Amino acid sequence: MKTFLFIVIVLFSGAFAGLIHGTVNFAIVEPYLDQAIGIENQNLFESGEEKDSTKFWVEYEGYRVWQKSGQILAGVILGTSMGALFGIVFALSRNSLPGNNDIKKALVLAGIMWFTIYLIPFLKYPANPPTVGDAETVVLRVILYLSFIAISGIGAIIFYKLSHKFQNKKKFVSLIGYGIFISVVFFIMPENPDEITAPMNLVNEFRIMSVLGVSSFWISIGIILGFLWNRFESNKDTIKYS
Repeated sequence: MKTFLFIVIVLFSGAFAGLIHGTVNFAIVEPYLDQAIGIENQNLFESGEEKDSTKFWVEYEGYRVWQKSGQILAGVILGTSMGALFGIVFALSRNSLPGNNDIKKALVLAGIMWFTIYLIPFLKYPANPPTVGDAETVVLRVILYLSFIAISGIGAIIFYKLSHKFQNKKKFVSLIGYGIFISVVFFIMPENPDEITAPMNLVNEFRIMSVLGVSSFWISIGIILGFLWNRFESNKDTIKYS
């Protein structure tokens, strides 16, 4: 596959999967955001920080319209960047991935990346509605979350490389090693510093919808990139695989 075609396929796959992700989020996550922000607004009124006035609601509606209208675009942008990472990893690992066609191989890789850099960090630091949490701890929470993603991702790469040194069933030694490693990290990493004050049914439903939204991205990019790769791949590859 020519390098230019590789870039086009990777960017298109990421952008289209991001579009799907943004659309799914808009449909199933936004209603829970509205509920959470509604609770926050009521708290502001009761505390006297804001007045339940026409001016407040005009400004609020304007902000939410702007926020919602940018969500799908944000999904496309984020999807493009994640798609680039996914495409590079797929190119480097394609020959060693299980599956008899590129769609299956891409879905396997998507599943691995979904599990290691999304689900495991999510289980430690699950998503909360934007109004949940102390504003003063935002930076700390972001650092903890991104650190866990980096540790899990790098750990997966190391144990994947290690698996090449084992034959047949012994390859499971690497999988078990990663499981032990990430379990230790899971319990060592600090807990979320914020107390959840929002209704837990709202928070839990928001988290479930968030998982579905992100999962739609990984499923989409696996199918789209795998299909396009299978469609346009030629015998004269300029991209080397390992």
